[in-house]
Amino acid sequence: MAAGTINKVILIGNLGDDVKMHYFDDQNCVGRFPIATSESYTNKTTGEKITNTDWHNIVVRNGLAKVCEKYLTKGDKIYVEGKLKNRQWEQDGIKRYATEINVNEMTMLSTKSNPNNVQQNPQQNQHPTSKPAPKATPLEEKDDLPF
Repeated sequence: MAAGTINKVILIGNLGDDVKMHYFDDQNCVGRFPIATSESYTNKTTGEKITNTDWHNIVVRNGLAKVCEKYLTKGDKIYVEGKLKNRQWEQDGIKRYATEINVNEMTMLSTKSNPNNVQQNPQQNQHPTSKPAPKATPLEEKDDLPF
């Protein structure tokens, strides 16, 4: 990392699809899935509630990818932490571009089968110096939660 720069992304959102896995060999795999983040506001002129949704391409690798494949399904709410990565490739003579979030920490916040229950994350980043991801932000907390 160059001195004075940082590339860090933190998102809380809902899966837009199930995790798609690609296995390279016995040891290495990649999981990909989109998550949606939304913000809402009221148009002061019309009084109409407006919601804007952004989609983010999530990439997880190896052990974390296997955990995501096993436990996550479309609609689940998760916390992810990672870095932005830009890719480009050529397809049918046309240059294509994608911005992805390479995730190294993930916490399941709720699942479709249990929407109000904050889940413990079964696996985080394997780096021992990594700090644990928060279980929820103040925006996600509800008075009836048992903690």
